[in-house]
Amino acid sequence: MVSGFGSIGLRQIDHFAIAVRDLEAAYRLFGATFGGTFMTGGDDAERDIRTVQLNVPPGIRIELMQPLSTDSYLAHFIERHGEGFHHMTFFVEQLEPAIKSLVEEGYELVDTKLDRVGWRETYLRPASGFGTLIQVVETTTDWGQPTSAFDLDDVFAGRVYWTAGVARLRQAGTG
Repeated sequence: MVSGFGSIGLRQIDHFAIAVRDLEAAYRLFGATFGGTFMTGGDDAERDIRTVQLNVPPGIRIELMQPLSTDSYLAHFIERHGEGFHHMTFFVEQLEPAIKSLVEEGYELVDTKLDRVGWRETYLRPASGFGTLIQVVETTTDWGQPTSAFDLDDVFAGRVYWTAGVARLRQAGTG
């Protein structure tokens, strides 16, 4: 028996992600204008993107994503579709039963990653998600608490990077 909601064991909708060209400009809207508070963020070398996650009242999490190079998949996405909605993320109790259920129900999945500790994921193709890219994640991290290890200026300056599902402040001389 799958715990959580629905046939996939849904725990919660975690966040909505927005693809942007200029992270600082996007932050002005979602942070300053809409009252969002900084939660975490950093550079993802594997995906060649920089992210900032915000909690926007009344408790909606938004991830702003900026490509770090013109070769980034996100730069190509923005070139094709423009800035805007990129994906939404659902947290499930257990990923393997969720995958099994989704496949049995006829949904097409891509980019499944089961080898990470603390963040295992798959995506429903937009064609299966009624035009929406849906990320389905099993995580052991409480993403609802803001970080105290660094601040927004550190992220904007590229001093924070993601490794093994954790955002870390770069030490002098580290990549």
